[in-house]
Amino acid sequence: MLRKLYLKEMKDSFRDRRTLLLSILLPIIMMTGLTLFYESLASDGNGETFELAIPKNLDEELKTHLSVYSNILLKPSTNPEQMVQEGNAQAALLVEGNLIEQITEGQEANITIVGDSFSQNSTNLITLVNNALNQWEDTIVADRLANQNLEATLIHPLSIDHREVSDNNPHIGILAMLIPMILALSITVGGSPAAYDLFAGEKEKKTMEALLITPVNRTTLVLAKWFTITTIGTLSGLITLLVVILEIAFLTENLRHAVPINDNFVLIMLFALLVTIFYSMFIASILMLTSMIGKTIKEAQSYSTPIMMFSILPMMFVSSTGVNELTIKHFAIPFLNVFTTLKELIFGVINYQHLFISFGSTIISMFIIFLIGRMLFLKDKWVMN
Repeated sequence: MLRKLYLKEMKDSFRDRRTLLLSILLPIIMMTGLTLFYESLASDGNGETFELAIPKNLDEELKTHLSVYSNILLKPSTNPEQMVQEGNAQAALLVEGNLIEQITEGQEANITIVGDSFSQNSTNLITLVNNALNQWEDTIVADRLANQNLEATLIHPLSIDHREVSDNNPHIGILAMLIPMILALSITVGGSPAAYDLFAGEKEKKTMEALLITPVNRTTLVLAKWFTITTIGTLSGLITLLVVILEIAFLTENLRHAVPINDNFVLIMLFALLVTIFYSMFIASILMLTSMIGKTIKEAQSYSTPIMMFSILPMMFVSSTGVNELTIKHFAIPFLNVFTTLKELIFGVINYQHLFISFGSTIISMFIIFLIGRMLFLKDKWVMN
């Protein structure tokens, strides 16, 4: 009987075009936009051309050093700063006095870079200009020291090297934020329409009474509906994640190289699948409860709105936390544990203790919320208007 009810609810859900649109297409469209947005954040400007406004009388030697980067296009102007303000250049270079003469006489030469820190293109261009000017400055210092018969180590007594703990791609941190957020949002967004229709929708359409008079145990009914929400949420999450992975593989450059492929890849994917299923069961229990409390679909949507916020709020707490800084509490807290567990897996870390705590806390929380929903479903007050 449970299987028949489950198949019936699944057919009814996928027969509804609105459910298909909100459960499958909407998450895919949303996450595609997020993927392309994070790819732009990971871009360092390679392959793009930036326009730098410079004074018309700028020294040729400085122009030569700026031309080290082929993607910097120099645009001479009588008012370089105004060009940036009007959007005709991403940054401007301002020079006070005769630059080369000041350098030759050993004076301090002032160079001002005008840009917009809120623009990614402007930020990338400023970085390139700073690098070019730093290289020129090193050359000038080396020449001055050579003229004084001094070694460069005199002003650079320390040689500092930076080495990462792991050899992962630097953009893997973006993936560790993007994939958990995509999964959490797509499961929540995908399962919501089915949850609204299966409880609040049936109450609003007055079909719940007809369903309750059938010779079927109410526990079986609520289980069938809960399984339906869980299945649709899981399918929405997996399909959206699959589409995003294909987009990363074929539409991105920086994020594609950050995907970790190692000997534990199959095991990592298996645990990621379990995370998806357990999280979908947990979200299905909450959505079922909010839909059961709501008398109409609109009211159920209002009750479930905070769930959308909670599904992405943990990202703010773990995005700046290193994998080796994660503790037991990060895996014991529902909502938060899906982000921390997937973050470890993305970095190639398989910690069975953390996985056990994460799965255990999710299952216990899901079971408690489901029991509350079942208790409400047994009372006519909550299942009929």
